[in-house]
Amino acid sequence: MRILIAEDDLASRKLMQKYLSQYGECDIAVDGIEAIDSFLMAHKESRPYEFICLDIMMPKLDGIKVLKAIRDIEKQKGIEGENRVKIIMATALNDKRTVMESYDSGCEAYAWKPIDLGKFKEVMKNLGLIS
Repeated sequence: MRILIAEDDLASRKLMQKYLSQYGECDIAVDGIEAIDSFLMAHKESRPYEFICLDIMMPKLDGIKVLKAIRDIEKQKGIEGENRVKIIMATALNDKRTVMESYDSGCEAYAWKPIDLGKFKEVMKNLGLIS
């Protein structure tokens, strides 16, 4: 599985990379622009991401804007339903409006920081990313 971790906080990024590397090849993006560039490059290489862990509060472009951009790109490419990349949003924000906007924009799940790796693994199983 090819994974993109879009996270500006070094400690969170290292934790997620260490944890997710057991499930596949992990790439890193430190801001929203880099996340979109990585997503586009993966498609250009014909090696798209199957899973993206996307932080909401990132520099240059926040995670919700990145999520919307990724879903727009997939729509333009005719990628629909189960063929879309699975996206879990991660945030320290405890804001119902942000959560609802993320789901409305096309994320599959939401993870609160600090990340509970046991719950995160369950979400990955529920999404069919791991068995």
